[in-house]
Amino acid sequence: MTQLQFELQGRVRGADRAVLLAHGAGADMHAAALVAVADALADARIPSLRFDFPYRSAGRRAPDRPAVLEAAVREAAAELARRTKLPTARLVVGGRSMGGRYGSMVAADADEPLAVLGLLLLGYPLHPAGKPQQLRVDHFPRVRVPCLFVSGTRDNLAGRDELTAATRAIRGRVTCHWLESADHGFRPLKASGRSSAEILDEVARVTVEWVASLPD
Repeated sequence: MTQLQFELQGRVRGADRAVLLAHGAGADMHAAALVAVADALADARIPSLRFDFPYRSAGRRAPDRPAVLEAAVREAAAELARRTKLPTARLVVGGRSMGGRYGSMVAADADEPLAVLGLLLLGYPLHPAGKPQQLRVDHFPRVRVPCLFVSGTRDNLAGRDELTAATRAIRGRVTCHWLESADHGFRPLKASGRSSAEILDEVARVTVEWVASLPD
């Protein structure tokens, strides 16, 4: 596997929780939403770790095979645990779109589930583009930890009704936050009067409040 590249942010000393942020398929660890969340977490004295999946580190555009993506999430979680001196059970794992999806799959693995504090799912890709019948929810019944889903009301990969219905299979406490007029990339309609910066501020605020609310 290509060596992963990491970026730790926030004060580690005294932290009782930390957040792993994985990027979406077409982005990298410097994606605007991940940076906004990491900055807000740091302000709240919650450390976070962003990383690039191997294909991005190698300069490729096409995502790695599922097994490689899952292994990368596990490696990054282990790295965050090592740097913060916290067990993985004190880590919130997730990220944007594909990154959040693979974080949830690792936490709900049928054979070796990764013990985590919660799952952060920013723009969960409920199905591939144009294929609403191919739901990515087989692992949902094995999810037993708190989950935060943050999605746009115009997300073409996860309609509000469809995602709400799908999350009922999750056994952990589910919180859904809907970004008015935002699409899958968290871009709002111009007619809404909202800016992308305002949307990202909302994503960051909601994330910090939810992470901070998880049990000690």
